[in-house]
Amino acid sequence: MCDNANEEKMKQDKSIERIERRYQSLADKLAKTGPILQGTITERTVKGDKDKKQKPGESYGPYYQWTFKRVGKTVTVNLTKEQARLYQKAIDQNRKVEEILKEMRELSEEILEARTQGVKKRKSRK
Repeated sequence: MCDNANEEKMKQDKSIERIERRYQSLADKLAKTGPILQGTITERTVKGDKDKKQKPGESYGPYYQWTFKRVGKTVTVNLTKEQARLYQKAIDQNRKVEEILKEMRELSEEILEARTQGVKKRKSRK
């Protein structure tokens, strides 16, 4: 019976080590992350309007805009094509960071639950 308990403990330790290695791998990815931004890049074209001294029906652009939230308000910034490319890369990078953090949180919970076995949970007060 003692051998089975030891085997189970060894399997659990290896499982935790695997989880911790995965966590460290994700942390290493985060360390190599470049600039990150939240928001959306939109490419816009504008059709000409005779009231604005433009040729009716002719398209102008494309124009690039970065839209994001700052202190709860939507902000829109006009960008050049090169800026839009770089900003989009940073936005994509931010999405990857969010995915990595989500997985790290899940792994952290598994690690902490495994490392704190036997800790009694408090009873809720009513």
